[in-house]
Amino acid sequence: MSSSTHPRKRWNIHPPLPPEARAELAPFPALLAQILYHRGVRTRAEAVAFLERRWEGPSPFSLKGMGEAVDRIRWAIRRHEPIVVYGDFDVDGVTSTVILTQVLQALGANVRPYIPHRVDEGYDLNREALARLQEHGVRLLVSVDCGIRSVEEVAFARKRGLDVIVTDHHWPGTALPPAVAVVNPKQPGCPYPFKDLSGVGVAYKVAEALLRVERQVPVRRGTEEPPSPEEFLDLVALGTVADIVPLTGENRALSSRGVALLNEANRPGIRALVERAGLRPGQITTACIGYILAPRLNAAGRIATATLGYELLATPHREIAQDLADQLEALNRERQEMTRDVFDRARRHLEAAGAAERHLLLVAGEDFHPGIVGLVASLLVEEYYRPSIVVEKGPEFSKGSARSIPEFHITQALDQCADLLVRHGGHAAAAGFTCASACLPALEERLEDIAREALGDQALEPSLEIDAVIPLSEVTWQVADLLALLEPFGEGNPVPYFLSRDVVVREARPVGKDGQHLRLLLSDGRAVWDAIAFHYKDWGDEVPARADVVYSLEPGEWNGEKRLQLNVQDLRPARP
Repeated sequence: MSSSTHPRKRWNIHPPLPPEARAELAPFPALLAQILYHRGVRTRAEAVAFLERRWEGPSPFSLKGMGEAVDRIRWAIRRHEPIVVYGDFDVDGVTSTVILTQVLQALGANVRPYIPHRVDEGYDLNREALARLQEHGVRLLVSVDCGIRSVEEVAFARKRGLDVIVTDHHWPGTALPPAVAVVNPKQPGCPYPFKDLSGVGVAYKVAEALLRVERQVPVRRGTEEPPSPEEFLDLVALGTVADIVPLTGENRALSSRGVALLNEANRPGIRALVERAGLRPGQITTACIGYILAPRLNAAGRIATATLGYELLATPHREIAQDLADQLEALNRERQEMTRDVFDRARRHLEAAGAAERHLLLVAGEDFHPGIVGLVASLLVEEYYRPSIVVEKGPEFSKGSARSIPEFHITQALDQCADLLVRHGGHAAAAGFTCASACLPALEERLEDIAREALGDQALEPSLEIDAVIPLSEVTWQVADLLALLEPFGEGNPVPYFLSRDVVVREARPVGKDGQHLRLLLSDGRAVWDAIAFHYKDWGDEVPARADVVYSLEPGEWNGEKRLQLNVQDLRPARP
């Protein structure tokens, strides 16, 4: 949502539990049972596992290709072959690189990280880097959070005598790369039951498998105990939450333990990052990761080099960590300014081109920085609620970043345009591609046709999933404590929203920079609550005196005092 508009939202109010579900979930408070049910939890056993954040998954060796990957890595360690861990430049890729590099170092490997430069090299494996690494003596390359669609690049590496192990979580293409091993729960024939691991989740499973075998048949020299996989869960939480994968199943279990470890801030880099962002250990939630910590780590890969983020998370030295955190803070401010500028320009272009009439938005610019095109695409989705693509247009080739809405699978759409693309890949909601610049008009036209066919005449509006309708006077700290049992929140397990009807709006005043937010005072005659409505500057004097209000609960601490406020998502004039 922009700071100037608030598009109409569709309210999807979840119905009360059916009698059989209420009976099955009877041991739990009614409100908690209602929320659990609408998150797919149907039985008492499932509810207990969900609330205990438990995952009893199989061995990491259940992942197809894991045995071959571990055998080849241990072979390289024994022979002291040079190994490279090749990662992506986002938080998921950087945390994956740190975990696998540090575990291999602990096992005595001759290993170093390699993260490509976003602008100079682009996403995924590239031939120039592979050739250069092979020429410098590297014999084994392990990709993390990338590589599943690098079929030609892996074949190129093999011809040069460079073995490649691909570990990834993105959707494969029509063919798998000809690697020594491919570890990806989404690949055909993989029996691993949980398919939604992040890149760092897959890297963690590789590390777990290596450490499990090490305890049985040591490959290292020396007598030091190998690290426990649990020591790396803070990084797993960072990468998993930042990559917006579902926080359900195994991701929920890993992230929950990881957030607890993050709050201890044992790594100097994490402590410096947290403190520089104005947070304190003990305050970190998934929201803090998504909106505060991840953007700072991502800023390095967006407009400089992701190596800064790697060095921050990997360094054991407090002084170095503080200096790197300062650099990331400055880069993040620069990233914010660049994003605002390109977004304003993109919006002006789209308005002039009749964006309201299109099913998919595409805007290209020769001076668009490739590091922020994805962020701008996300803002366009918020502004127009349409699949949006922002392209850095080059003289010969162009690179685009796409973001989408739940109604439209953007990677499948790009699959239908493969003949116009040099490469592409991604998820349902986010993707990237490279194409010849001359193909951009044809690509835009075909994607618009695909979107028109898929979306048809739907009234496209962002929706609010409302978990329950409750009187405002029933909102208490006890409810907030109950909701805490559902954390960590994120994709697949969103923060619960409630609807209170016929609420009196006692006060509505602008706050924040340029008055872009509204501070509200809400009451139902028996309770009075402070509330905040972010980015609703244009409501102004139009706030109704009595309203139906959708909100989440936001516990916090101000000046050492615990407080609870309502975070208003939308409101309408109260129905008679």
